[in-house]
Amino acid sequence: MLEIAIVGLEEVVPELEEAKDVIRELRSEGLMEILMRLNPNSFPTSISSSPTTMTVEAVNPKAYPLADAQLAITIMDLIQQAANYKQLKKGANEATKTLNRGISEFVVMAADTEPLEILLHLPLLAEDKNVPYVFVPSKQALGRACGVTRPVIACSVTSNEGSQLKSQIQQLKDAIEKLLI
Repeated sequence: MLEIAIVGLEEVVPELEEAKDVIRELRSEGLMEILMRLNPNSFPTSISSSPTTMTVEAVNPKAYPLADAQLAITIMDLIQQAANYKQLKKGANEATKTLNRGISEFVVMAADTEPLEILLHLPLLAEDKNVPYVFVPSKQALGRACGVTRPVIACSVTSNEGSQLKSQIQQLKDAIEKLLI
């Protein structure tokens, strides 16, 4: 995340909403992906601001599929519930173990992991095991959802017979699989 202090925000960007609308329009027309391929490190994918600072977040294009804001919130809620039911494994190593053992329902990874390559073995393994996987924007938020104070770069929701989360997990798996299509 790159923070850029802007003095006189109104001179540079007349309205922040206008900048957000431009990004939404680029996304809808598919131009965002083209521009990111040309120069992935300098093109913003989202903009947020406070009165004196503007935050530009560039997401690594290798982090695919990336959950949108609404899906990310749903994922975080289910992860929090899975942690309460002891159906969650935190960390890239434990997620790898659940995939190898065949007990993983789905895998969630953080797109802001640096370097991202330390967890890019998980999508390959998940595809081999036919387990859905998705990236969320923030490792800090993923850690909070997992119920720990540290950032978490990957986690796996595990299967459990007779679990009360079974229907919610199935709905989320379907939504994640739609991202891959």
